Amino acid sequence: MHTVAVLALDQVIPFDLSTPIEVFTRTRLPDGRPGYQIRVCAERREIDTGTFALRAPWGLDGLQGADTIIVPGTADPAAPLAPEVRDALRAAAKEGTRIASICSGTFILAAAGLLDGLRATTHWIAAGLLATAYPDIEVDPDVLYVDNGQFLTSAGAAAGLDLCLHMIRRDYGSAVAAHAARLSVMPLEREGGQAQFIVHDYAPTPQGSVLEPLLTWLQDNLGRDLTLADIAARAGTSTRTLIRRFREQTGTTPLQWLHRARIRQAQHLLETTPHSVERIGAQVGFGSPTAFRDRFKRTTGVSPHTYRRTFS
Repeated sequence: MHTVAVLALDQVIPFDLSTPIEVFTRTRLPDGRPGYQIRVCAERREIDTGTFALRAPWGLDGLQGADTIIVPGTADPAAPLAPEVRDALRAAAKEGTRIASICSGTFILAAAGLLDGLRATTHWIAAGLLATAYPDIEVDPDVLYVDNGQFLTSAGAAAGLDLCLHMIRRDYGSAVAAHAARLSVMPLEREGGQAQFIVHDYAPTPQGSVLEPLLTWLQDNLGRDLTLADIAARAGTSTRTLIRRFREQTGTTPLQWLHRARIRQAQHLLETTPHSVERIGAQVGFGSPTAFRDRFKRTTGVSPHTYRRTFS
């Protein structure tokens, strides 16, 4: 039987903690046997969740020998990681244990040094903080989860359920995962693949950074057909230097930043104007309606028409 250890740290988010416990506990194999054994582990005898106290039956020693470790998010992603927790996670990683995070739990994996050089995600609202704090991680705020093989990360709250179902499918196949999804009243694959549903606020602009004037200019010129060379020329630098600065200060590339800004502006227009999808696509700089629809669905997980029906 596959053993899953769920690690509860101080100020753990109860929803993130309960998701893997519920999903894996209910998973059944075709012959009716349980697919997983669950260990709830804690760094101390009693954990404060903010709303109640938690006493877990296992300490950090419960991580030893587990096939999978899941780290739920905590209320303060920037809180320092206890050395004993860091060492326990590193020891498990060295043994080849699969380690996954839910929501802001990504910060814990990052603090343990497990995500350096890898692609990862977290709740979109904390993605900028993750990219700034850990520049060696390629932060992707627009997906539900990222699977790097041994290390997996998921976005906010409900995306942890998507990640758990994904791991069940990896372990036991689609039939077992589909049954687990039905028990959770959850589709095995959400419409739009893995796109995280983002708000239509402006793309992050680091205040006071050397890029701030350039990002403001980009925001004001979303409708123009801009290339990487155009952006570099505006910044007065080489494309190589431009890409490096963007990675350092925004956690993404210039063209990815531009695409996200265009989609956010498109979301705003879909909510507040009667303009056609074709007109909005052109307004925010897409060369064709097809390119706009494809990028919009890849970013938000739904089509422009579905988004408008939901939020207009």
